[in-house]
Amino acid sequence: MSTLPPCPQCHSEYTYEDGDNYVCPECAHEWPRVAEAAALEQRVWKDAHGNLLQDGDTVTLVKDLKLKGSSTVVKVGTKVKNIRLVDGDHDIDCKIDGIGAMQLKSEFVKKA
Repeated sequence: MSTLPPCPQCHSEYTYEDGDNYVCPECAHEWPRVAEAAALEQRVWKDAHGNLLQDGDTVTLVKDLKLKGSSTVVKVGTKVKNIRLVDGDHDIDCKIDGIGAMQLKSEFVKKA
C-alpha cells in the first residue's frame, strides 16, 4: 500500500515521486515534497500586539479600514465577533454588523 499523499487537485491516489516533486498521472499536477512537511506544521496567527488568535475569538480593529470600491469606512474600535482564521493574505473571515461578510488582515486587529 502506498504512503504517498493523494493529489491535492483531483484527489487521485496514484501519485508518484519524481525527484523532489510528487506527480499526479491523472491530471498532471506537480507539487513539491517539502509542502508535505509544511502542511504538518501548525500555522500561528497573531494580532497587532502579538497575541495568539483562534477561531471564534472576538477582535477589535486598531485602524480605520476603507472598503475597496465603496465610500464606506470601518472605524477603529469596531468589535468583530466569532472570527474564522484562514490561509492567505487576508487571514480573517468575519461578518461585521452593518457591513456584512469580509476578510481582514490580522495585523489590523487586537484580541478583545
